[in-house]
Amino acid sequence: NICRSTMAEAILSHLLTERKVREKWKVDSAGHGDWHLGKPPEERTLQVLARHSITDYTHTARLITEEDFFTSDYILCMDDYNLEELEAMKPVESQSVLWKLGDFDLKGARNIFDPYYSNTIEIYEKVYTQCYRCCEAFLDYALKN
Repeated sequence: NICRSTMAEAILSHLLTERKVREKWKVDSAGHGDWHLGKPPEERTLQVLARHSITDYTHTARLITEEDFFTSDYILCMDDYNLEELEAMKPVESQSVLWKLGDFDLKGARNIFDPYYSNTIEIYEKVYTQCYRCCEAFLDYALKN
C-alpha cells in the first residue's frame, strides 16, 4: 500500500478536486498484507506525483478492514491477485462493489503493474499514466451513476 494504490488515491483525489466534487467523496487506500504498515508512500511514487503537480498528498500504509467493506461504495484494486484476496475478505452482507481499477482502462490493460521492484522511474511514470487514465474513466462512470 505504498506504490500503485497510493498513486491512484492521490490521482483520484486530485481529479475530484479538479471536478469540484471532492467534498462528496472519501478516498483512501489500504493493503491486504502487512509488509509496509505504517510507512509513507514509496519515494518514487511521490516523485512522479510531484512531476504531475500533485504535491499535497500524504498517506500512511494501513490494512483494509471489515469496516471498509461497509463504508465504501467501491473498492478498487490493482490486479487479479488483489481482487481474489478482497473477494475472499468481503463479508457476505457488504454492498461494496469490487473492481480492478484497470477494468476502466480504455486501452484494455486490466492489471496495473507493481513498480516496486523496478529500478527505473520510467516504470512509475507508466503506472501513473495508466492510473490517471483509469481514474478518469472510473470517475466518469461513478459520477453518472
